[in-house]
Amino acid sequence: MLVYPSGVDVSSSALRFLTQQLRRHRRAIGSRWRCLTAGRQALLTLAHLRMGHTYAQLAAGFGIGTTTAYRYVTEAVELLAALAPGLTDAVRTASAKAYLILDGTLLPIDRIAADRPFYSGKHKKHGMNVQILADPFGRLLWASPALPGAVHDIRAAREHGIIDALAEADVPCWADKAYRGTGGTVRIPCWGRWETLSTGQQAVNRSHAKIRALVEQAVATLKSWRLLRRLRCSTTRITSLVQAILTLHLTSSE
Repeated sequence: MLVYPSGVDVSSSALRFLTQQLRRHRRAIGSRWRCLTAGRQALLTLAHLRMGHTYAQLAAGFGIGTTTAYRYVTEAVELLAALAPGLTDAVRTASAKAYLILDGTLLPIDRIAADRPFYSGKHKKHGMNVQILADPFGRLLWASPALPGAVHDIRAAREHGIIDALAEADVPCWADKAYRGTGGTVRIPCWGRWETLSTGQQAVNRSHAKIRALVEQAVATLKSWRLLRRLRCSTTRITSLVQAILTLHLTSSE
């Protein structure tokens, strides 16, 4: 395998943060010797998450075994995922904001046609459903655990307790028509075909669309980590990957 120098478009603050967490973890478990320093392990993990490089590619680039690369990345991802904010923390932070924007996104996975629970009829592909909360400027605040792609957005929001948490905190939330019937503080566009809506309802829907469109920035932020654009790992690991990326994003944006 050929090896060449490359770059990773991630903030240096994210690298420093992960390096610090790994050093603390190594001291806590009494790890004496590793193939890579904490800084190199952090860089290895960022390259995997941001660029989507395979373990074989990472192993060749860092001069270690494929199994070692897998262990190092898994260790770092679990550390980061444990630091991710929960829904309660996110809503508490959002209580100081005027409103939130809620939306769901599908993370494509590598599955065969027989895996129906993971097939999204809306997107016509297999994937995992992740709910996203963004602030009024479209900045990513929180990402939910991953559910099979066949789960509808409104069901996912209820299972994660998003609707109840927002209602309890009395935080207004904008969402699309997929959340019809949620109640609480969630606001959706006026229902019906465009031509059947009144002039006032059409104006409301235009305004609603302009506000809700900003959530696409948060979705793009999450998927700027290329690993999430096509996941080939076990579906049981996807939640940890999403939570690890959320932690890195929030850390580097502070």
